[in-house]
Amino acid sequence: MRRMSVARPAAASLLLLASTLGAAAHPHVWVVVKSEVLFGADGKITGLRHAWTFDEMYSAFATQGLGSNGQPPTSEELQPLAKVNVESLGEFDFFTYAKHGGDKPEFAAPIDYSLEADANKAITLHFTLPLKVPVDAKKPFSFQVYDPTYFVSFSFEKGAAAKLVGAPPGCSTSTLDPNPLVAGDTQKLSEAFFSNMSPGADFGIKLASRVVVACP
Repeated sequence: MRRMSVARPAAASLLLLASTLGAAAHPHVWVVVKSEVLFGADGKITGLRHAWTFDEMYSAFATQGLGSNGQPPTSEELQPLAKVNVESLGEFDFFTYAKHGGDKPEFAAPIDYSLEADANKAITLHFTLPLKVPVDAKKPFSFQVYDPTYFVSFSFEKGAAAKLVGAPPGCSTSTLDPNPLVAGDTQKLSEAFFSNMSPGADFGIKLASRVVVACP
């Protein structure tokens, strides 16, 4: 398992942890996702803004040694960890997969990134993921957030998966949940848990919800 030091040895990057593609058990990190779909003044979709909240165990691991007097670490203390995560995102396709009509639009490097810790010390990574080329919102646009190997379990926050920012009138979002796993996949997932192996290189997509944006 590869790790990257950030300000001190204990601060490992989620994204580098997730690079153990062939040997990771399912899943080791849980992330709740809230996203915003960003529109330009011309009505085109310009990118996504993510907020990823990590589970208690990963948050405690990533922030150990930070904060003082029992208080959560500040955003300034967490900025080096945020920097490592967003700079590593490209290696993993940002865990974000978009479709526009029959195309797969590409994202540029993340910007406007930060980490914050709440009163319970759970950390949330905020970052904006611009599209390299803005896309016409009148064509079907959708995206998913998942780790193909299911080392990291991403799930959209129920009732608040995505909202539109700057969208033209009449645009809306809907969230399509994945189909239930077939018996063979359920068995693979169970065996992966007990054998400490990955259930498969493309397993994550089978459990990933899809956000669909529709504009008139």
